[in-house]
Amino acid sequence: MSRVGLDLIEIERIRRALERYPSFRERCFTPAEREYCESRPNPAESYAGRFAGKEAVGKALGFGVAMAFAWRDIEIVGRPKPSVRLAGRVAARAEHLRAGAIDLSMTHSRELAAAICLVREADV
Repeated sequence: MSRVGLDLIEIERIRRALERYPSFRERCFTPAEREYCESRPNPAESYAGRFAGKEAVGKALGFGVAMAFAWRDIEIVGRPKPSVRLAGRVAARAEHLRAGAIDLSMTHSRELAAAICLVREADV
């Protein structure tokens, strides 16, 4: 069995959050994610892609409004193919679901960032 999550977000929305709320970076992104995003020519695009990635992973694992997770419990790592590291409640949820491989793909245009996540059931 596989589980899928998809997310789409406006890059401008993330850009505004970065400008208006100084704690947004620290609350939502790990130090490694912040270092990567800040090294890019347009940090807001990279932050938006990772934000969409985290949302897609959360959706694939069944986290919704009622089951909020800590943003830093999902870390997007690697280039060019992103991979996912889980911690805390998200890792516990993945274990409960017997989640195996987590595949993530992210992309962006000038205005939007998108991500899709596929979580496969672990082999028995």
